[in-house]
Amino acid sequence: MSEFPRIAAVGLGGVLVRFADHLSEPANRAALAFRRTVEDAAWDGVAECATSLTSTFLRFDPLVVEFDDLAARLNALLASRDWYDVPLPTGRRRFIVPCVFGGDHGPQFGAAADAAGLDHAAALAALCAPLRVMTIGFAPGLPYMGALPDFDIARLSDLVSVPAGGVAVAIGQAIVFPNLSPTGWRYVGQSALRPFQPGAAQPFLLNAGDEVQFRAADPDELQAISDAADPMGGAEVTAI
Repeated sequence: MSEFPRIAAVGLGGVLVRFADHLSEPANRAALAFRRTVEDAAWDGVAECATSLTSTFLRFDPLVVEFDDLAARLNALLASRDWYDVPLPTGRRRFIVPCVFGGDHGPQFGAAADAAGLDHAAALAALCAPLRVMTIGFAPGLPYMGALPDFDIARLSDLVSVPAGGVAVAIGQAIVFPNLSPTGWRYVGQSALRPFQPGAAQPFLLNAGDEVQFRAADPDELQAISDAADPMGGAEVTAI
């Protein structure tokens, strides 16, 4: 019998539902679908739900619902279906984002491709495939996207500074930085996308479950988008 999914208490008012102890597409799918189902159920006492790469977290009010009662509901819901094989939630979006890879706009692209054992054309094709936003974390609005099995490469011990909109890869994932940040991930491309927009009604541009597909662009196009101060980074957005 698998040890997952499993439930654990987190402090006095939290519950963590874990679907795996390592990243996989089915575990991420399960976390996203389970979160949506709990949110739609609108159980009394559950104040908030969030997902990590492979888990769903519930914050609850222990004055309204006891942990044991909530855990019993969650266990019944877990047993109701195969969460690793359910459809993804509806209401998701795909962002097609212009991005310049390599050169001054992605100085570690070649090194990342070499570390992955890919020629540059294959590396570019992998980076321009649709990527799921698996979770938001580390910095406001920062998306962890994947899976990128071709880029299951280690982080570097030496840090580089990546500007806002920069694309970096490591450990089978890609990220887009919302602001200037140090990182050990390899800086492979540059977009004008701003995942965190503090003045907007919805400051986090992307949601877990959305998809991002990079489109290879040239520096002149990127400069024109940047000059237009478009926080969407020239992205085309469609419902999926």
